[in-house]
Amino acid sequence: MIFDKLKKFDIVFDSPEVDCPPVYSSGDVVSGRVVLELSGESRVDSLKLHAEGFAKVHWTESRSAGSSTAYTQNYGDEVEYLNRREVLLQAGQSNNGEVTVLPAGKHEFPFSFQLPEETLVTSFEGKHGSIRYWVKVKLHRPWATVRKIKKEFTVIEPIDINTPALLAPQAGTKDKMARAWYRSFGQVSVTAKIDRKGYTPGEVIPVFAEFDNSTSRSVVPKAFIIQTQTFIARGTMKQKRSVVATLCGDIVGAKRRETWHGRAIKIPPVGPSILQCRIIKVEYMLKVCVDVPGTSKLCLELPLVIGTIPLHPFGSRTSSVSSQYSVNLEWLRMAIPEQPEPPPDYSSVVTEEEAEQRHNAVASQQAEDLSGILERPLMAFVQEFRFRPPPVYSEIDPNPQLINMRPRCMTC
Repeated sequence: MIFDKLKKFDIVFDSPEVDCPPVYSSGDVVSGRVVLELSGESRVDSLKLHAEGFAKVHWTESRSAGSSTAYTQNYGDEVEYLNRREVLLQAGQSNNGEVTVLPAGKHEFPFSFQLPEETLVTSFEGKHGSIRYWVKVKLHRPWATVRKIKKEFTVIEPIDINTPALLAPQAGTKDKMARAWYRSFGQVSVTAKIDRKGYTPGEVIPVFAEFDNSTSRSVVPKAFIIQTQTFIARGTMKQKRSVVATLCGDIVGAKRRETWHGRAIKIPPVGPSILQCRIIKVEYMLKVCVDVPGTSKLCLELPLVIGTIPLHPFGSRTSSVSSQYSVNLEWLRMAIPEQPEPPPDYSSVVTEEEAEQRHNAVASQQAEDLSGILERPLMAFVQEFRFRPPPVYSEIDPNPQLINMRPRCMTC
C-alpha cells in the first residue's frame, strides 16, 4: 500500500527567503510545490489542490427562558474570500487511462494560482473569530484512505498611512464636574491632540495634552492605546477590548494645570486595523483619561488607524508618491526591542457602566443591517503580528516650550 511507502507528503510555498514564510496581498500569485517521497513504487489515482480563505465568527451565550429554564444560544457567520481548485495529477493522464504509477524516490508537483484582484482581508486570529487562508492537498490512491495535508499562508492587505485622511491631526476637548452626593468639588478638563490619525507598529505617538484640575483634590492623567475586536453574527455583536500600551503622567495637584509637550507612547507589534470585513473589525483608539474624585473617569478618545506602510521618509503628505512603496515583509518577523511593562486591564480604564453603554449604542446602530446569518462552529486563537519599527523617535521634545511663553490652544 502507498500508505506504507509514503515517506514524505508536504506543501512548500515559493519564498524569496528560506527562513521567512511568504506573505501575500490581493492580486498576488501564490506558487509552490507538493512534495511526495516514496520508498517504493506506488499507484496514484489523483492529486488535487484546493485553496480557500474564510472569515468566521462563533460564540455562545446563555439565555434564560423562565425562572428555572436556561439554554445556550449559538451565534456564527462566515464570509468566503478565496476558492480555487487545481488538479496536480489525474489518473488517465498516462498509462492509457489507468492509474498513475510513481517510482520510488522524490516527486514534486508545482502549483500556481492568483489571489482575487478585489480587496482581501488581513489574516487574523481572535477570541471569537478568525480570518484564515490555506492550501489543502488530497492524495487519492486505489484501495487506500485518502491522505490530506493542509498549510496556511498569510495575507496582509496594505494600509498606506500617507493619505490625507490618515495624515490629518486629531484633537478634542472634554470636561467634567467632580461631585460627591450634592457637593461639587470643581471641574476637571482635558484637551489633547496628536499629529495624525495613521501610524504603524513600532512608531512613537507624541501626545500633546493639557489637564486643568480646578478641584480640591489631586488627579493623575493617563493615556492608553486600546484595541477593540468586534465580531458580528445574526444582528448581534461581541466585543473584546484590550489595552496594548499605556502612559502614566505626573500627579496634577488641586487647582493646578499640567501640560504634555509631546509625551511619547509607543505602539507595540500589533496587527493592522481591519475595517473592510463584514463580520470582523479590529479598531484602535488613543484614550486620554483622568480619574476624577467622586465621579466616573473623564476620558477623551482620539481614533487611530494602524497601517502597514509607514510615513514617507521625506515627509510626503500625498498618497500618489507613497502608493509606489509596498509593504516591507521583514516587519512580520521582527519585534520592538524594548520590553514594556504589562498594560492594565481594560476594566481599569473604563467602568462597567461605561462599557455597557458603549456596547448598547454600537449594537443598536448595526442591528438593522445584519440578519439571517448562518451558524458555523469555529475555534480561534490569539495571534501576534510582528513588524519592524520605523526609525527611532526621541521621547524628548526637541523644541520645548519656553517657561514664560503663553500656552497655545491645543485644538488649533
